[in-house]
Amino acid sequence: MANIKRVRKAVIPAAGWGTRFLPATKSMPKEMLPIVDTPTIQYIVEEAVNSGIEQICLITSHTKKAIEDHFDRTLELEALLEKGGKTEYLNQIKAIADMVEVVAVRQKEAKGLGHAVLCAKSFVGDEPFAVLLGDDVVYNDGTPCLKQLIDVYNEKGGSVLGVQTVPHENICKYGCVDGEKLGDRLYSVKDMIEKPKPEEAPTDVGVLGRYVITPEIFEKLETTKPGAGGEIQLTDALKALAKEQAMYAYDFVGRRYDVGDRLGFLEATVEYALRREDLSGQFKSYLKGLEL
Repeated sequence: MANIKRVRKAVIPAAGWGTRFLPATKSMPKEMLPIVDTPTIQYIVEEAVNSGIEQICLITSHTKKAIEDHFDRTLELEALLEKGGKTEYLNQIKAIADMVEVVAVRQKEAKGLGHAVLCAKSFVGDEPFAVLLGDDVVYNDGTPCLKQLIDVYNEKGGSVLGVQTVPHENICKYGCVDGEKLGDRLYSVKDMIEKPKPEEAPTDVGVLGRYVITPEIFEKLETTKPGAGGEIQLTDALKALAKEQAMYAYDFVGRRYDVGDRLGFLEATVEYALRREDLSGQFKSYLKGLEL
């Protein structure tokens, strides 16, 4: 398709309080909670970078400075590691700072996901962009989740939502997609409902924290009224946009973890540890020895 602009920018909303992880999040951003030894937010940023993203806008709040600091240089620590000959750690923290261009914009009031995305309007400009939610970590040893959506966007030219089929009783936790199946994994989006009751959900296809969106979404967000939970919902703006533009949903390949949930966070920690060569052997032996 001609005249498709490349997806170069990503927005990562990270302004929430993280109340489900209190008391840990009383003074620590939930996005900095580590899966093994790597902050959750770093997995999200790495997925974006591995999908071709060049610039990232973090939507933060006054309590989230630690996230910005994580992607900055720490000269004192670098000097200490260099002096101690700890080259592996030195290279590791330098690579984090050099990974991608990161800017931060503060969401001054907690008005919902739609409002958080709207805060990135100046950063995005008139380009298509990605949105990655920090509560969703997706493991894939092949094509990253976001890259799968970008590939669909490059082919189709409309906004693309990352979806998977979820258990019927859990559809109330997600934005629900109603549309026509176009292929093995692709849907056209005709309607969306934010966190429907299971008995009112048209499908069990849930939106799971990954989006590629055309810039016209900002016009919709500016006029979107508060919806579910009294917040400005991204789902409501996308629903309005779908009435004017073709919109798609793609059933992405990958193991998705809801790390905003304590059980999901534990699952991610265990499974990521089991994938690591430096930990898996001893960790498996430990798990097998537990009296469960």
